[in-house]
Amino acid sequence: MDYGKILKEHRENAGLSQQELAKATNLSQQGISCWEKNLRTPNLTACIQLADFYGISLDELVGHTIKKNW
Repeated sequence: MDYGKILKEHRENAGLSQQELAKATNLSQQGISCWEKNLRTPNLTACIQLADFYGISLDELVGHTIKKNW
């Protein structure tokens, strides 16, 4: 799964630059850039901050859907 692409889509859908998101969430712009380029993966604390900021679940943040196999 391309988490970086999904994170970038959330940011762009919110109409924010990386710098604006960093300022609003108290995360680093450099970290956001690395996540969106799939150079690094955000830790759980950062994911929670982003999900809370966007008003979505952690699953939604990373594009996870549950597949029921029964």
